[in-house]
Amino acid sequence: MIVAEYIPFGANQIVQLNNNIGSTERVQGGYVSNIIDADSSGSSLELSPELTAIKLLDYTLTNHINFEAEIRFRDDPGVVQVETFGVSLNAEGTCFYGMQVEAVMNRVKDNISLAHLSRILVDVQQDSSSIVDSVISEYQRDMLKVVFIGDAPSRNKINLIIANEITPHLTAGEYMDKGEYENEFKQVIGETKAAYDITEQDSLLFGSQGLLVCGPHARNYEPLLCAYLQFTTLDLFLQNFFSRIWILNDDLKSSDEAVGAIEYDPSALDRSNHRLSTLTIETILLDQILGYLSEALDMMEIPPEPPEQAGRSLYQRLEISGMKDQLVRRVNEMKKNLIASQRSIDLLRERVGVGSQNKTAQMSLELENIMKELCSLRVSNGDAVRSIKVFQTVFSGMIAFDFLDRITGEWSVVDAVWMSDFFESVIKESVLLWFVVSMAAWALASCLISKRMYVLNWRSRGMTKLSITVNRRIDTAKLREIILEKEKTTEERRYEGKRQIVKVVYNEPRPTEWGGASPSVTLKFDDNNSILLEIVIDYNRRDARKDCAFSAEDLKQKVMHEFQNKGAFVPEEDHRKYDLAVNKRRPAVKRGIKTVRFEEPPHKN
Repeated sequence: MIVAEYIPFGANQIVQLNNNIGSTERVQGGYVSNIIDADSSGSSLELSPELTAIKLLDYTLTNHINFEAEIRFRDDPGVVQVETFGVSLNAEGTCFYGMQVEAVMNRVKDNISLAHLSRILVDVQQDSSSIVDSVISEYQRDMLKVVFIGDAPSRNKINLIIANEITPHLTAGEYMDKGEYENEFKQVIGETKAAYDITEQDSLLFGSQGLLVCGPHARNYEPLLCAYLQFTTLDLFLQNFFSRIWILNDDLKSSDEAVGAIEYDPSALDRSNHRLSTLTIETILLDQILGYLSEALDMMEIPPEPPEQAGRSLYQRLEISGMKDQLVRRVNEMKKNLIASQRSIDLLRERVGVGSQNKTAQMSLELENIMKELCSLRVSNGDAVRSIKVFQTVFSGMIAFDFLDRITGEWSVVDAVWMSDFFESVIKESVLLWFVVSMAAWALASCLISKRMYVLNWRSRGMTKLSITVNRRIDTAKLREIILEKEKTTEERRYEGKRQIVKVVYNEPRPTEWGGASPSVTLKFDDNNSILLEIVIDYNRRDARKDCAFSAEDLKQKVMHEFQNKGAFVPEEDHRKYDLAVNKRRPAVKRGIKTVRFEEPPHKN
């Protein structure tokens, strides 16, 4: 029994593999694992008992390596399995895993049923993947992951079964009965395609997953059959590679749709950059694999036609002579397909770059407008501060003088008898005394007003400003219902292509629910695409009662909890339709929409 597959190899990979196994050292082979030691300088080493024992048979430094691999994987309880592979890895990429079946269940050597043999083949295909994955490089494993989209351990291989005898022994035409016999053969070689009689005793059956050769002279054809497997494994890999290119094209089409959302979706640019990076890496690896395929076809040689009649008959049935030319044409065609995909990625990269530049230009314009407003406000604030200082000084003097006028005016207490003597003897007779009293009153009034202004300024500086970037889908009708319940102060609209940016500022109408101070809430949302972009909360904690003031986290939780409870947020958009093929094939990842719930902070009275 031989199981064969193609893995991208090369001379350097064979050299590295020989060094890893220790082919050139005195102690060759050993136990091999693909697990990297994270603590190589430590004094202890802990490994799983499920290792692969390798015994080197022969090698050439840059062309091939043959070794014997003993499987030491854990079996199910009650199952005893002695399994040893003969592995041959070649520089052109053909990998053979050979095994001679001695016994299965209660069948020893002879009369092994195809049902039991099919179970062995499944086990061999899985174990051979584990064996070769433990000895090849991480770079080769990455290439297999790209082609098989993360399902490389279960990749399909070609089966070659060589049997000395088959029961019942019939002609090839009798085996193709479209009934019982074909169903039996399907278990080991897949859908049966054709059957031929090489000689009177030897038969050949072709299937979609391999071929079966039976007869007393079947082993004599093994070199020719292995040469045939070189081309069929490459053919199978090319089928998977061709499918992978079309999957890549589908990913490019969905990425093109995702890039179109950059104009109005704030998170689309990050998603597009991530997709572009992943697709670029996949394309680079596919291009390198295509180079390995071309090199493999250059290295593969068509075997000469055998001299004996049975060999010539088998050679003609296998049709090896025309397979290489067909594979070369297919590889050249795939190069064209991959070049087209690379150009599509370049176009996609340009579109993402244009979208990024538009975002940057838009942000620059917004910053420029903000800076202009700040500059004008700074000039205005400077003039206002100076005017207020002058007005404060004049106003304090006016208050002081008006206060004195109430005392010294014609209707004041100066006209009283008890006050007139004091006024005549002290105020009128003393030089500058009334001026000093006036200045003192002015100073006192100025101090009282400054103190009051200081208190007001101190309270105004106790602001907590909270900015929340949301970028979530909303129900604009529900959001407007919430806004109508508030004390709306301003509303601004800005039209930007497909976006309609609305900025609404409102005050909370019930201060008691906010610790005694009503916050001012600014909402910025895209009314055209129903996306809430940003929430800004301004809250004066010094206006609130000292033991009831809200923290920044309390403010966020309360506002978001209100929006969530009143149905302003809709379920997040499912972006799985834009997923790349490698993400769709991850069975271990539990997929779904992430839901974030906000708890209402405890009510503060």
